[in-house]
Amino acid sequence: MNENYEGEELDNIVILNDEDGNEVKFEFLDLVELDNEEYVVLLPVSEEGEEEEGEVVILKVEDTDDENSEEESYVSIDDEETLNKVFEIFKEKFKDDFDFVD
Repeated sequence: MNENYEGEELDNIVILNDEDGNEVKFEFLDLVELDNEEYVVLLPVSEEGEEEEGEVVILKVEDTDDENSEEESYVSIDDEETLNKVFEIFKEKFKDDFDFVD
């Protein structure tokens, strides 16, 4: 395998549409379970494919009601307490991998 390969790694890249319909790329970091709900932790990726320094995005996973579809949708979380709980779980799991700044 060529070590200088600079292609895009798509195995952990998630592409979502923002409220304006624009595609936004995220790196999938983790799936956190809390109170029988699942939450994804995503890191925004810049256009150059570089990880951006900054805040992660936490979204709640919701299955679509369509039984024929295996698609999931991600919804934003308005509850600050839930966000903090999910982020604390994430920080604990990855404390050796990331430098967290409060």
